[in-house]
Amino acid sequence: MRVVIAEDSVLFREGLTRLLTESGHEVVAAVGAANGLPGIVREHRPDVAVIDVRMPPTMTDDGARAAQEIRDESPQQPILLLSQHVETRHSVNLVSTGAFGYLLKDRVLRVGDFLDSLTRVAEGGSALDPEIVSALLAGRKSGLADLSAREREVLALVAEGHSNMSIAARLVVTERTVEAHMRSIFQRLQLPESPESHRRVLAVLAYLRTQ
Repeated sequence: MRVVIAEDSVLFREGLTRLLTESGHEVVAAVGAANGLPGIVREHRPDVAVIDVRMPPTMTDDGARAAQEIRDESPQQPILLLSQHVETRHSVNLVSTGAFGYLLKDRVLRVGDFLDSLTRVAEGGSALDPEIVSALLAGRKSGLADLSAREREVLALVAEGHSNMSIAARLVVTERTVEAHMRSIFQRLQLPESPESHRRVLAVLAYLRTQ
């Protein structure tokens, strides 16, 4: 994969660059500020852009805002936010457009899991940390009032990017049981079913965003 990295910490940026390079990927650009980032992505057209949320020049949500600007220009551009901070103002919009991930640095415990998430996002899928999912759902529980506790549990796992098979393994149930839960979730939320896991995530979060 060809990757653009936007990270203000020099040590983290260099470490991530080395990790990706040693894993067989090409880092086409690595920058320490959000200003100018949309132009860099436009120039290199990477398979995925890895962006920190809080970056110069203001150290607030510059990275998230740059990610939104990139998506406004290129709706199909895969983006992975990798940060220590939870930001929902822009990430709700980004999730609803697909090919998006949001991982918390301190909770990435295995390199293999991170690389799998990066690949999934580059291929058009989703990769969301459970804390991000919780933040996106916070304050929107009224829209989920009709779901059972198990259906909420399944929905949270779907939003994290898990397939039906993965959910079944985690909940120790059959894949057919998960499929039944998904049919019920979409029926209760009045959302059309889709065979693609990431599209289910986008549909659910797009619904929640309007509540």
